[in-house]
Amino acid sequence: MRVGTGYDSHRLVVDRKLILGGAEIPFDRGLMGHSDADVLTHAIIDALIGALGLGDIGRHFPDTDDRWKDASSVGMLAHVLTLMQEKGFDLVWLDTTLVIEKPKIAPHIPAMKSALSKAGINSDLINIKAKTNEGMGFVGKGEGVEAHAVCLLRLINK
Repeated sequence: MRVGTGYDSHRLVVDRKLILGGAEIPFDRGLMGHSDADVLTHAIIDALIGALGLGDIGRHFPDTDDRWKDASSVGMLAHVLTLMQEKGFDLVWLDTTLVIEKPKIAPHIPAMKSALSKAGINSDLINIKAKTNEGMGFVGKGEGVEAHAVCLLRLINK
């Protein structure tokens, strides 16, 4: 068994779509980043890469590489899941926390789980929680969004 943790944060800006967990969330701002800036999926990717001992998301998807400009983070996740399978691991559980002041996330969790499952994760293995930051810090002031993820992997092929 291996455990991995992931974290990501991005600034909220105008003229960008808000993509979280692969789902487009209606809002007046979106996240700034080289790819689609999906903080939840990025945290998941980092947790998986960490559990595999393969560095971090920046090593695999550098923001200096135009191949990843405006890329779908769910597509990036599919690539990491392929690496996981090649190394002989299977996902046992994925627990995530999205920290965002607005909009309310709970109504969008089924769509996020469905979008993440398109990358190759069984939606029954994904838990998504949403929290506010009670008005504190950059998240509480509505300046950005952060996400945390923890995964458990099991070696199935030696």
